[in-house]
Amino acid sequence: MKKHILFLCSRNKLRSPTAAAIFSDHPAIEVDSAGLTNDAEVPLSEEQVRWAHLIIVMEKVHRDRLNRKFKSALAGKRIAVLDIPDEYDYMDPSLVALLKTRCASYIP
Repeated sequence: MKKHILFLCSRNKLRSPTAAAIFSDHPAIEVDSAGLTNDAEVPLSEEQVRWAHLIIVMEKVHRDRLNRKFKSALAGKRIAVLDIPDEYDYMDPSLVALLKTRCASYIP
């Protein structure tokens, strides 16, 4: 069975969609992405939280929002914080390199 990894950022426009795109062809995982604000391109749903084996957020504030909004669905979930600020464009080569480096210990 493939490991389900959910990438989260604020609005699901730049960082989390980039992460999902670069890892989408990885043979051992399935990926999804969403945003934690109400105006996100794809607002996070409880169904996505329940689907995920691992949730990777870009900043500590995202982990805090996730805990506030979906506390009951997070039991037993592993949450990783990458500490990647919102200063990159979608598929920015610097962002891609940073995501690959920071996700290396989470993605086989």
